[in-house]
Amino acid sequence: MLWSRAFIPTLREIPQEAESLSHQLMLRAGLVRPLVAGVYSYLPLGLRVLNKIERIVREEMDSCGAVELLLPALQPEEIWAKSGRDKEIGDVMFRFRDRRGRRLCLGPTHEEVITQLVKQNIFSYRQLPLILYQIQVKFRDEIRPRFGLVRSCEFIMKDAYSFDQDQHGLKRSYDKMLMAYQRIFKRCGLSFLVIEADPGLMGGSLSHEFLVPAESGEDVVLCCPDCKFVTRETKDAVNCPKCNINLQRLNSIEVGHIFQLGTKYSKVFQVNLLNQQGNQNTIIMGCYGIGVSRLISAILEQNHDDNGIIWPREVSPFGIIILPLEIENKNIYKAGMEIYNELQKSGFSVLLDDRNERAGVKFNDADLLGIPLQIVIGERFVKDDKIELKIRRTGERVVLVRERLTEEIGRYLQESRD
Repeated sequence: MLWSRAFIPTLREIPQEAESLSHQLMLRAGLVRPLVAGVYSYLPLGLRVLNKIERIVREEMDSCGAVELLLPALQPEEIWAKSGRDKEIGDVMFRFRDRRGRRLCLGPTHEEVITQLVKQNIFSYRQLPLILYQIQVKFRDEIRPRFGLVRSCEFIMKDAYSFDQDQHGLKRSYDKMLMAYQRIFKRCGLSFLVIEADPGLMGGSLSHEFLVPAESGEDVVLCCPDCKFVTRETKDAVNCPKCNINLQRLNSIEVGHIFQLGTKYSKVFQVNLLNQQGNQNTIIMGCYGIGVSRLISAILEQNHDDNGIIWPREVSPFGIIILPLEIENKNIYKAGMEIYNELQKSGFSVLLDDRNERAGVKFNDADLLGIPLQIVIGERFVKDDKIELKIRRTGERVVLVRERLTEEIGRYLQESRD
């Protein structure tokens, strides 16, 4: 992509409305723009990051045998009344009547919808186990939207639902998701904590939360610096039950939550099937959520420096940015275009900064955007036919002849995989 033809509105100053570091970086790097409080437009760079995250999620869900579908965002309020959650969820739900007078809502989650769907289509143990998932927009009428995509009114989630004929089957499905979630967050470049949690409004017997330590996080946990034991914050001082040392207080962002629902919803909706003995059994359920759009904020909270974003390789909007420093110099501009075309043909995702801007502006914007590799074409190229390769995360710079460029990029990619 050529910068001059892209839509990348970077900002030099920190916007006043940005409360957290990740929110500041998202706005300054031109990833998103607010429409109203808690509602955001994803600009091209932000959408590329979102697509990269969704691809990781899909690959890991598919590897577990989960099957993707798409459920309606618009839901009849009566199915929420049937589960009793219409009153429990309260004013968080967007509710309205259509022109026929039907009471509808915008889905904050989809347990009721998926349970009804399975009731209509699954009848025998031979159709199980089954894991269905979607990546979809959700809606919650937050009292105070905060921190950009961390607490917003419209957001993107991956929600999966498992259906088994017994508790042993649920445990197998649950353990698959538990491991898949850890792979997803590692691939997103995150350091995270896993904690057994209260199922709360979702219900069920067991749940685990996935938390990303971050200064702006609203969830507070206590963590042992030695053995990494984690627990929820309490009023009293607590020592680690394993190491007997003081636990550290950590702010964090919840990025995922999984639940063993049991028969909480399947009993209410009478989702039964015939078992091997020909008897009716109630289906056993689990549900598994990831805040896909929230992951962007979590990644930024952990991957930045004073100059801007430092994207983990798998979620970066581009792998490489090329910086020709003097566009009016025909040799520099030509070299930039040739390298751009060569790398594109080799399968790399590349952004070429072809703007007629000062070198300082290009350097600052490149660091702000945080693309992993920077290729600088300047005076060295004119004098000695050499270019500079900079690794954004470490700041390492390598001056090399053009013929070695692909080799050095391959070396970096191999090291980043290791």
